[in-house]
Amino acid sequence: MRVIVAQAMGYCFGVKEALELADELADPTRVTIYGELVHNEEVQSRLAARGYVAMSETGRLIPATPAVMVTAHGISERERRKLLAAGKELIDTTCPLVRRVHRQAEKLRDEGYFLVVIGKSGHVEVRGIVGDLERYAVVERPQDVHFFTPGRLAVICQTTTAPASVGPILRQIEAAHPGQEVRFVDTICKPTRDRQNAAQSLLNRVQALVVVGGKNSNNTRALAQMARDRGIACWHVQTAADLDPAWFEPFRGQAVGLTAGTSTPDGVIRGVYDFLLDLASKYQGRPAA
Repeated sequence: MRVIVAQAMGYCFGVKEALELADELADPTRVTIYGELVHNEEVQSRLAARGYVAMSETGRLIPATPAVMVTAHGISERERRKLLAAGKELIDTTCPLVRRVHRQAEKLRDEGYFLVVIGKSGHVEVRGIVGDLERYAVVERPQDVHFFTPGRLAVICQTTTAPASVGPILRQIEAAHPGQEVRFVDTICKPTRDRQNAAQSLLNRVQALVVVGGKNSNNTRALAQMARDRGIACWHVQTAADLDPAWFEPFRGQAVGLTAGTSTPDGVIRGVYDFLLDLASKYQGRPAA
């Protein structure tokens, strides 16, 4: 068994900056993280061990701590004003590329467009994007599209949207609104695009794929879905502890790929890589069952 790694995988700069800021704070016990700083369970455990107070991403109330850390996924200006009005100190780790989507949404709103956001309905990033909009729709698949409005439409994306999913959705929107203006602004972030492109290239060279990342990570799930869409065996795991050697028995003489989502720590990726290398070395010289 050969192990081939993707050319681009793991932490993006936005996640790195958020975690560096969290690691630098002297007194985490006075801070509530307003949701999940990043969608990775190992990172959340590490932050909890340092003393950070955790808050669910759904049904959020005003935290009791004096300071609130806004996660890399961002929040709406409406939510921000609510926290400030409650006297909270805001420690903002919003990814700059998420901020860009917010600015684009506000600009298009002010120009009179009805906003269509391609993304996962209910995802914390999407909730932040639409939180300051009055007229909008969120679509995840072409079948989610219907007639939205007789006016002008503008289409933007959640930053971690799979690039390949955009074209079919956009065509469906145009078909549902014949003769109307449909303006598309591509707001998928470069780290997501780089990891998707690297995974596509990797899938041309392997017979199976391991994707490492949090179970709630949108971009990690998208990487796994790419493999499944091509009929390639794929396992989405959070750490090496989730791996089962029996999965790889059919691939002893073949190539297994490794990639990871943008919120996956380097150490976690290394643990999975070492597991696969160790398994591959054990297979050498042993006949397949």
